[in-house]
Amino acid sequence: MKRLAAAIAASVLVLGIAACGGDDNGSGDSASDDEVTLGMANFTLAAPYFIGMDEAVKKAANEQGNVEVISTDANGDAAKLTSDVEDLVAQGVDGLIISAGPLESAPTALNSAEEAEIPVVLVDRKLADGNYTSWIGPDNEAIGLQDGEFLAEELGGQGTIAIISGGPADNTIGSARTSGMLAGIEGTDIETIKAPEFGEWSTDGGQQVMEDVLASNQDIDAVFCENDSMCLGAQKAIRDAGRQDQIILAGVDGQKEALKAILDGTNYVVTGLNDSEQIGTQGFERMMAILDGEDVEQDTVLPSPRITTENAKEHYDPNSIF
Repeated sequence: MKRLAAAIAASVLVLGIAACGGDDNGSGDSASDDEVTLGMANFTLAAPYFIGMDEAVKKAANEQGNVEVISTDANGDAAKLTSDVEDLVAQGVDGLIISAGPLESAPTALNSAEEAEIPVVLVDRKLADGNYTSWIGPDNEAIGLQDGEFLAEELGGQGTIAIISGGPADNTIGSARTSGMLAGIEGTDIETIKAPEFGEWSTDGGQQVMEDVLASNQDIDAVFCENDSMCLGAQKAIRDAGRQDQIILAGVDGQKEALKAILDGTNYVVTGLNDSEQIGTQGFERMMAILDGEDVEQDTVLPSPRITTENAKEHYDPNSIF
C-alpha cells in the first residue's frame, strides 16, 4: 500500500469512528474474535483497479486470521451481481462488501441484504438506490479538479487537451473526474478534444483510443484520462508515435506503474491518489468495526492527494497490490 496515503486514510477512519462513538459495554469482547465469513461481491474483475480492491480485502482478512472471504465476479453483468449477492446472503455471510465498479445502482441486491439484516459496505462506488450500512471512497470531481489545475499551470494557460473517457456514457465516476478537470482549466485559453471512443478503463483500450486521436489531431499538448490504466496505454501510443516530448499526460488512481512513470520523470506528469488497495483495506476494517457493534460513519471520503514528481516517492511502493 502506498505508505503515506495509508497512514492518512487510517487516521481519518479512526477519527471518524471515534467521533461517532463505539461499543460501550466495557466487556472488551469483540465480534471480530469469532469466526467471520464475508462476501466480497465484485461487479467486475476486468481491470487492475478492481482486482487490487478484491485482493486487498482478502489480504486484510488473512492478516486478521479468523475471517473467510467468499469472492464473486459478475463479469460486468448487473443481473449476475444481484444473483451473486443473493447467493452470498443465502450462504449466511456475516457481512457484504460490494465493489460495484461502473454500475450506477443495484437496488435488488441491496434489498436482499437488508431483508436478511446483513450489513453492507460499499467500496469506491456509492450506489444510487437502496440502503447500505457504510461507504468508503474518493471525491472524484476533486481529483479531476486538481489534475486540471496542474495541467493549466504546466501548459501556461493555453494549448489543447485530449480527454479519454472510460465509459459508458452514463458512468458518473468518469464524468465527475472529467467535470472536475474542466473546472480546473476554466478561465484559460486551453481547448479540449474528447476522444469519440471509450478506453474501457484498460491499458489496451487507452492505447487504441490514443492512436486514433493522434492520427486525426496534430495539435495536442496534453492528455487527461479518467484512470491511470488508460493513460499508461495512451503513453505507449504517444511514445510509439515519437511525440513523447510534445505531449504530457494526467491520470487518476495512483496505480503503481503510473507512479513509477511520474517518478522517472517521463511525460506522465500527474495523477490523483485513489488507491484501490487502500480502499479495499479500509472497507474491510469498516466492516469489522460494524460487526463489532461500533457506530460508524455512513459515508467516508478518503484523502486523494495530487501526485507529481515532487511527492511521487512518498507514495510509490513497487510491492503494493495496486
